[in-house]
This record gives sequence, structure tokens and C-alpha cells, in this order.
Amino acid sequence: MATVTTAAEVAAPTESASSAVSWGPIIAGAFAASALTFVLMLVGSGLGLTMVSPWSGESVGVTTFAVSTGIWLVLMQWLSSALGGYLTGRLRTRWVGIHTDETFFRDTAHGFLAWALATLLVVFVFSATLSAAVGTGVQAASTVASGAAMGASAGAAANSGDRVSDTTSYFVDTLFRPADPARLAAPGAEGDAAAAAQASRILIASAAAGEVSAEDKAYLGRLVAARTGLSEADATARVDAVLAQIEQAKVTAQETADKARKAGASFALVGALSLIVGAFIAGVAAALGGRQRDDDEDRFLVTR
Repeated sequence: MATVTTAAEVAAPTESASSAVSWGPIIAGAFAASALTFVLMLVGSGLGLTMVSPWSGESVGVTTFAVSTGIWLVLMQWLSSALGGYLTGRLRTRWVGIHTDETFFRDTAHGFLAWALATLLVVFVFSATLSAAVGTGVQAASTVASGAAMGASAGAAANSGDRVSDTTSYFVDTLFRPADPARLAAPGAEGDAAAAAQASRILIASAAAGEVSAEDKAYLGRLVAARTGLSEADATARVDAVLAQIEQAKVTAQETADKARKAGASFALVGALSLIVGAFIAGVAAALGGRQRDDDEDRFLVTR
């Protein structure tokens, strides 16, 4: 007798009522990875402080310190991600009725999610800490700026309202340094504040323009000659020397900024590399932990 099979009797694939994502193991692994990351950061900070010293010749080179920092970042991500991923794989419940490849994928995904959550936790904590530090720094800077403003106001009142920029005060002093130090003891040795302020404004305007015009340079030479008692030729030579110092200071500042830029770019690249390594290690560790959990459970069932 032939069997009639209707469409309703055709076995349809059933969907599991439970989610493939086990958030409990993921959160547990993320917290474990975050805690270990914090501990390793403290250890790294301690080791870093042993490598630097305020005394000349007792600190390691900048390159050595940078390479050591990069290696520690990668190692820190490696260890914390391995712990978090392994715990995530071992703590999840066993999935029944799915293929081995699917189990491997789910374990790997769980390790990646644990790593991502741990990374977000660490970023959140350090962002809050950094924000607090920046707020404290801004408040301190505001206090210092207020004090500086009050001091500048008092100085301006004492000198008939004339102000000289702190940025150029050293160079202005160099311009008007007397050829004979005995002139400092002469009556009125305070100098002509108006001349100093005018020279300061010339230097500031020239710095903004990028160069000192020939007219301004000639005027500075005559002003320095009249103030210091130097010949006009010697005064012009002094102006040229001070302008060269200013240019060298600008070049040094640019070199420092460029080094900071390169250091920041290198740190960002190394940080990104360490995060990629951490994500990979977390997935692999979770897959290993999950496989070991299933194997241990299988051996337990066989021995019963």
C-alpha cells in the first residue's frame, strides 16, 4: 500500500528556542580580562618607572623605552585576552544537536565578544580617569593663569602700564644688554620700558609674519645702539644674533612637535596591533576552552 506524504508531513527544520549567544560566560570572561589588564598596566607602569630617571645617564634611550612599551602592550593584550577567552569557552553551557564547525564558530564568536566587552570596559574606565585628570589640569592651569594675570597687572601698574611678553622677554633683554655692565648701576638703569615694549611688539609681529622685514631690522639696530651704547654695526650684529636664536628656538620647537607627532602615530599603530592580537587570541582561547569543556564532559559520560 502506497504511503501518501503530504506537505504538512514533510519534516521542516526546527529553530532552537534558546539564543546562540551565552551572555553570562561572555560577561564573566570580559570582567576577568579587564581585571588582568588593569593589573598588567600597573606592572608595566612600575617597570617603566624603573627604566627612567631624572639623573643624567641613568635612563634608557627613547627608542628602547618605546620598543619596550610596544612589546608590553602586545603581551598585555595577549595574556588578558587569553584568560578572558578561555574562561568564556569553559563556562558556557554545552550546545546539543549542532555541528562541530558551528560549535567552533560560536566559541570563537564568544571569545571575540568577551574581548570587545573587556576593551570597552577598559576604555570607559580610563576615559573617565583621563577626563578627571584633564579637568584637574584645566583647573590648575586656570588658577596659574589667573595668578599670572594678576602678577602682570601689578607689574604693569609699577611700570606705567607697559607690558612685555614673557615669550620674548629673554630676547628683548639680550637685545638691550649694555656693552658695559657698569651702566646697570647708573641712574635710570631700569632702561627705557617703552623701547623694550616696542622691540617686543616688533619681534611678536615678525614671528607671526615668519620673518623680520629689513625696515624693522634696521630700526631694531638703531634702537639697540641708542639703548646700549654700542656702535650701530655692533648693534645690528647683536640683532642678527638674537634673531638667529629665535629662529633656532622655533626650529627646536618644530622638531619637538614632530617627534611628538611621530611618537603618537607609532603608539596608535602599536596599540591597534595589540588590540588585533588580543581579538585573535581571545577567539582562539575561547575555542580551545569550549573544546576542552566538551571533551571533559564526554569523558565523564563514558566513565559513568
